[in-house]
Amino acid sequence: MTDKVPALTDPPEGYADWLTDLKDRIQAAQQRAALAVNIELIGLYWQIGRDILDRQAEQGWGAKVVDRLSHDLREAFPGLGGFSRANLMYMRAFAEAWPDGAIVQQPVGQIPWGHNIVLLTKLKDTSTRLAYAAATVKHGWSRNTLVMHVEARTLERQGKAITNFARTLPSVHSDLAHETLKDPYKLDFLGLDAGAREREIEQALVDHVADFLIELGAGFAYVGRQVHLEVGGDEFFIDLLFYHLRIRAYVVIEIKAGKFRPEHVGQLGFYMTAVDAQVKHEDDAATIGLLLCKTKNEVVAEYALRDNARPLGVSEFQLAEALPEQLQTSLPTIEQIERELAGGVQ
Repeated sequence: MTDKVPALTDPPEGYADWLTDLKDRIQAAQQRAALAVNIELIGLYWQIGRDILDRQAEQGWGAKVVDRLSHDLREAFPGLGGFSRANLMYMRAFAEAWPDGAIVQQPVGQIPWGHNIVLLTKLKDTSTRLAYAAATVKHGWSRNTLVMHVEARTLERQGKAITNFARTLPSVHSDLAHETLKDPYKLDFLGLDAGAREREIEQALVDHVADFLIELGAGFAYVGRQVHLEVGGDEFFIDLLFYHLRIRAYVVIEIKAGKFRPEHVGQLGFYMTAVDAQVKHEDDAATIGLLLCKTKNEVVAEYALRDNARPLGVSEFQLAEALPEQLQTSLPTIEQIERELAGGVQ
């Protein structure tokens, strides 16, 4: 016999807003509780790792003690995972990488344990690990997404493009815009070889626009390809047009399959002027231009942008990173590495 649902009255005025506020507060409390539990778990794992390191150093215990510890902890806590030998060794490595236990109050303590294993196994530099941990917290990256960004060296490439933003954009936008652009852009997901022509690259980017948006980074929205503009009765077509939601500006992207040449800046600047005049809303920030070329001479690019009044950036793109054939067959795939990592964490 099921309970009868009581008759519901129509909600009074203001009820909907109150209900929405309650839902937000409940969700916020759930998130705080989950974060607190995660910080406690990461802190516990750090303490276990620290104990293993200290006892091995002070009492000369060998690696076999970890096997024994794994057995005894799993026997004592049969319903609690995480005490495999592999995971205990990760705890040891975690404490060795972060000697100060206060690290659990940093972004490292706010990301799941599996994410921390990715940072330990794929990155060697402390500052880089911290940067990816902070980015994970900021963007809510899943473990697989974190792996993808680490392997693509996303953060190492951010802010590396040659730009004139410091001089051409308001300070509130210049730093963000500069950090938004990378150099180089990795377009190997397109499946094209180094001899691909500009139109082939454009079409492939549209066909793989979801992957390209990931490579561009957070905040970009796709507007169109070969966007038609009419100026003085003549027709022109922009390679790719995007909109950046945080900067609130259109971003014109031109692709050059060869080496950067100064005259490319003039063409891109013309398209930016047309977008400002015909597409841009009065509340939008100044249109930004990004020139993607196969190669560039950095000095030539800097000279080309130095006295230009429009916010422009120049970056290279990479279609593929070739490996010797013998390495292509002998190196493990990402899927194999993922299975190994997943199998080591209980």
